[in-house]
Amino acid sequence: MIRIALAVALLAHLSVVARSQRAGAPANATLTAIPGITVGHHTLTARPTGCTVILADGGAVGGIAQRGAAPGTRDTDLLQPANAVDRVDAIVLSGGSAFGLDTANGVTAWLEERGLGWDTGIAHVPIVPAAVLIDLWVGGKPEIRPDADCGYRAASAATIAPVDEGSVGAGGGATVGKLLGNDRAMKGGIGTALIALPNGLQVAALVAVNALGDVVDPRTGAVLAGARNADGSLADVRKLLRSGTVPPRLQGGRAGENTTLGVVATNARLTKADASRVAQMADDGYARAVVPAHTIADGDTIFTLATGRWTGTADVTVIGALAADVMADAVVRAVTQAIGVSGIPAARDLRDAR
Repeated sequence: MIRIALAVALLAHLSVVARSQRAGAPANATLTAIPGITVGHHTLTARPTGCTVILADGGAVGGIAQRGAAPGTRDTDLLQPANAVDRVDAIVLSGGSAFGLDTANGVTAWLEERGLGWDTGIAHVPIVPAAVLIDLWVGGKPEIRPDADCGYRAASAATIAPVDEGSVGAGGGATVGKLLGNDRAMKGGIGTALIALPNGLQVAALVAVNALGDVVDPRTGAVLAGARNADGSLADVRKLLRSGTVPPRLQGGRAGENTTLGVVATNARLTKADASRVAQMADDGYARAVVPAHTIADGDTIFTLATGRWTGTADVTVIGALAADVMADAVVRAVTQAIGVSGIPAARDLRDAR
C-alpha cells in the first residue's frame, strides 16, 4: 500500500510539473522534439487526402493498442510482446482506406535504399507497421487515394522540424462528428503535442483524427468540432445520445468509415511489453477528447515508439499517464488547427462566424 501511495504521489507531482511545462512551451512542442524521430507528410492535391510517416533513426522499440472495431492495419502483429521483432523503423498513417496501406511499400523502398531495417543476414528488411483511415467520400473522387509514391515522398520529406498540423498528410481528408451523417460532419486533421519534464523525460503524441464522434475540450467539456444541426450549429452528441434521438442505425456510423490513428513517442527505455502498455494507457486520451470513442464504426489504433535515448529511469505508469494526457492535447489540436475542405467546415470557421 505504501508503494502504491508513493507512486500515486509521484504521478500527481509529475503531472503538475508537466502542465507547468506546457504553459511555457518549448520552440518545438511536437513529436519531432523526441531525439531520433522525424516526421514527413505528403498531401495529395487532386483530392483532400494523404499520408504521414514517422521515422525512427536507428529503430525504436514498438508497441500497439487497437481498440476500435474496424481497423485497417499492416504488420501490427509484429508489435505484440510475444513476437520476435522488437524494433521498428517507421510508422505510417494514411488516408484512402485499405488502398492507403500501399503507402507502407513506398516507405519500405525508401528505407531499403538506405540500407535500413532488420538484418536477416541476407538483406536488411525494413519494419514498417501502418494503419489507415477512410476518407474516400471527401472531395468526390474516391479513385484518388494515397499510394506507394505518397509514402516515398512523405519519407523523403521527413525532418526534425516542428510537425505541420491540421489538414495535411493523413489528416488531409479526415473528418469528425458523423453521427448525424457525413453532410453534418466537420473537419478533423493532424495534431501533435509534447510533455517534457525537468528530469529529461519526454513524451509526445501525434494523431490523425477521423472520428465518428465529437471532439471535446477535456478541460472544459466544450464541443470543439462535431455533428452539426441543420442550421450549422454544434449538436453535441452527448445530448443526442441521452435523448434517444440518434437513429438505431447511425447514419454516419457504418463500420470502418471512421478511425483515429495515433503515435506516442518517448525518449525513455521501454521493453516491448512496456511499449504496448503505454499505448493502451494513451488510448485513454481518445476517450477524454472524443465522444463516443472506440465505437463499432471506428478503427482506433495507437502505436508507441520508445527510442531509449534518455538514460534516466521512469515508471511505465508515469509514462502511460503522461501519454494519455498528451494524446488528448493532440486530438484537440487536430481539430483546432484544421482548415475546411470540400465544403466541410472546420472549428475555426465556427469561431469566425460568431
